[in-house]
Order: sequence, then structure tokens, then C-alpha cells
Amino acid sequence: MSETIKDLLIEQAGKHGDRTFLYWEDEEIGYNRILDTAIRMSSSLALRGLQKDDKVCIWAFNRPEYVYTLFGNALAGTVLTPINTQFKAEEAEYIVKNSQAKLLITQPEFAPLVEKLRPHCPELREVLMLDQAPAGYGSFNELYEPERTVERRIEPADVAGIIYTSGTTGYPKGVLLTHANYLFNAWEIALAARMTEADRFMCILPLFHVNGQLVTVLAPLYAGAAMILSKGFSPKDFLAKLARYQATAFSGVPTVYAILNSLPNAEGLDLSRLRFCICGAAPMPVEVFETFEKKYRAFILEGYGLSEGTCASSINPLQGARKIGSIGLPLKGQELKIADPADKELPRGQVGEILVRGKNVMQGYYRNPEATAETLKGGWLHTGDLGFQDPEGYFFIVGRKKEMIIRGGENIYPKEIEEVLYKHPAIMDAAVVGIPDKIWGEEVAAFLVPKEGEQIVDAEIVAFCKARIANYKCPRLVFIWDALPKTATGKIQKNKIVEKYLAEKK
Repeated sequence: MSETIKDLLIEQAGKHGDRTFLYWEDEEIGYNRILDTAIRMSSSLALRGLQKDDKVCIWAFNRPEYVYTLFGNALAGTVLTPINTQFKAEEAEYIVKNSQAKLLITQPEFAPLVEKLRPHCPELREVLMLDQAPAGYGSFNELYEPERTVERRIEPADVAGIIYTSGTTGYPKGVLLTHANYLFNAWEIALAARMTEADRFMCILPLFHVNGQLVTVLAPLYAGAAMILSKGFSPKDFLAKLARYQATAFSGVPTVYAILNSLPNAEGLDLSRLRFCICGAAPMPVEVFETFEKKYRAFILEGYGLSEGTCASSINPLQGARKIGSIGLPLKGQELKIADPADKELPRGQVGEILVRGKNVMQGYYRNPEATAETLKGGWLHTGDLGFQDPEGYFFIVGRKKEMIIRGGENIYPKEIEEVLYKHPAIMDAAVVGIPDKIWGEEVAAFLVPKEGEQIVDAEIVAFCKARIANYKCPRLVFIWDALPKTATGKIQKNKIVEKYLAEKK
């Protein structure tokens, strides 16, 4: 098994030559071209004075150059540091400064924001622009034409990427992932998904996210398969793209599946090559899960993971027993356990924190030893997710530690209530959060988005819940919004919901 991204790319290009690895719009880009471009870019980075372990930020939307940059950095020994495309100048500035980035690769859409952050980032030597470079910027195309080839030795323990967490509390933390982390998890994912050279994985999630990088770039590379790169998720043409490129799989978040469930039937489209769909980033409501599989006759492979574990840690197996609503079993080579606050493993059936151990676990948080020590305490990755293990060993998530609602001394897990709400025929999106209350400590509040053309009545929602779960768990407050705040991957941001509610209440 290859131990670095560089070794894997060289090995697979040697094996597959000009066979297509990357589909992009009307282009088909072969393995050899990916390797050749990566060699050119890595040489250019070295000749520009970037040393091993120097950080290179990329702030761009999905496009082939993003893939080239990923591999170019891997061959140069520099560290790819993506920036969320939804970030404003201040948020991007924090990442550039905290990572001590020497180079920023971006595109004209972000130029006005770069102008704001650049004066505050003294270690940033250069900004290269994709497409037409405005005055004062270098061109990304310069990286394609090095004066000579420079080759560097890359070790498995070298850091390949820094992924900044979403920062639900305070500033984001930079997750340090090595070549060994990336390659081990890519191998696990390819093995669990039974990827073959015949597979074509569609990438609709942003490449600044580990799911996009691992599930639809590195795992297919490991398997000798192909990837189909999309600018993002567009409900209008998504199904047609699956048919056009004869995709065998794609990876999405629960919101994507909920939207697809509301679309008209895909009449006349040949989706026969679609083997399965992967759901990650957030738990999939059972109702959404069952509706999608029935409508599209496609198998959903639900997994669990986080950036600190590179990408994936468990999955509902493709073969054998599958439990809908579960996050499945640990991937080969990883351990999961449910622990109490003292990190003691709990008996099956009891709720505690999910801990992870394996070669996929991060090296730590960049320039944050306190957070590293707390998260990697005792040699286990403390996920902050609460769950339990059933008698057969399958793991289930009940919510986040910080999202658990304590109402009058009773522990209430939002996910249980959300599962009920998603069964209501008029609800598109649902989020349950705890709202401060003088009497109960916290009160259960449901924030809902109706399906197009549907209306939601507060009292009817409460009655719907009371018929299905204990009264103390039922929402006492129901709010109907046009949309819920989400990350760029479509994950609902509960902290933003609470912030907005409290701001509006003042």
C-alpha cells in the first residue's frame, strides 16, 4: 500500500496511463496528465522558494485546478490549506494568518476580499489568481511552466493538509493531517465501498471539505477509478449529470437527499449504473433515507466521521446486515467505543461520547496544544458526539454533547425529535435546539422549513410530536422560517439558529 499521496499518484499513473481520471464538463483528463501537471506545479512551488511544510492556501470553487493544486502540493511537500468559499474577509484572514501561509491561490470573485485581508497577513508572500489575473496579482498559469524539474522526498509523517473545522464555538481549529492519514483513510473508504476501476464517483461537495477530497478524489485514485467533478449541487440538472456521465456513486449530505426527494420523478433518465450513494457530514433522518431509496431504488451507504479523523470512521456495510438510522460499524483498522466522562467504556445500550482510535486520527491542531491535549486525551479522539452501541455492535448517534438539551433535569437529544419531525409530510428541513428558559433551564424549540406549497401550523406540529414521543421531549416553541443557516456542504448550523433567535428576541 502506498504511504504518501505522491507515491500513489505515480503508481496509478504508471498503471493507468492516459485513461480518464477526471471528468469536468466536456473535458476528460487522464491519469498521466494529472501527474504531469502535479510535477510541474510542485517544481514551480519549490522554485518560488516554498519549503517543505510551508502552507499554501486555496480559496476557490470546485474546478480541475483545485485537484491539480491538491496533488501539486502533495509532491512539493507543501501543505494544502483550503478556505471555505462562504467565508468573508475576516474569516479568511484568520486562516491565512493562523496557518502562516506563504502563498494564496484564489480566483477573481474573491479579489475584493483578498484586498481587505492582505495588508494584515505579513507572512503572505504572494497571491496567484486563477482565470484573468487583475493588476497586482500573479497568474496561476505560471505554475505550469517551471524552469526545471525539482523532486522532493516525501515521508508518510509529512503534513499534507490543514483542514480548518467549522468553528461552532470560537475560532476554527486547524486539523493537521499527514500523508499517512490521508492514504490510510482513502484505503479504508475504497475497501468499504468496494470501489473498482469501473467506478465513476461524482463530486458535488466542495473540495475544501474532507468528504470531497477523500471520498471523491483520493479513494477513487486508490481504486484506479474515475471522478466526475461538478461545480456544486444543482437540483435542476443533477440527475441529468448522473445519467450523462454514467456515475456509479455520489456523496452528499442529508439536505441533498431531502431536496432530491421533492423533485419530480426522473423519467427517461438512465441511472442504471448508479451502485449506491454515500451520506456523510450529518446524520440522515430515517424518513429521508427510506423515501430516497424507495423513489430512486438506490442503496444509501451512510457513514460517520469528522475532519479530526481525516474523513470516515464507520459505515453501514454494503453487504451483510444494514441498520437504517445507524452509523454502522467501524471501518477496517479503526476502533470506536462509547465512553463515560472518565473515558471508561460503557455497556452496550448506554449513551456516552463516541471515541475513535486509528491511523486516520489527526496529529493535532495547528498551534493549539491545549485543544490537542483535550481532544486526543488518552490516545483516543474525543468526537464530542453522543451515541450508543446496540447488542450487535452497531453504533447510533443521538446528538452532540454541546447540543444536548437539559430541560428540568431531563436529558433530551435533538436528533430523536428531528426524526419525528421529518416524518411530517409538510416539513422540508427541521432543527431542534435548546433555548434558555428561566424556569426549566432550557426549553425545546423546533425551527422548521416547509416544503414548497405547504403550510405548517404550530399547534398541529406539537400534537404530531405528542402522539409519537414523551411530552417532555416535545417542542414547546415552534418557528417557521424560509430557510435554516447551513454550511457550504449543506449541514444545518444550530449555533447560528440560536444566535439569530436571541438577536431577534432582543
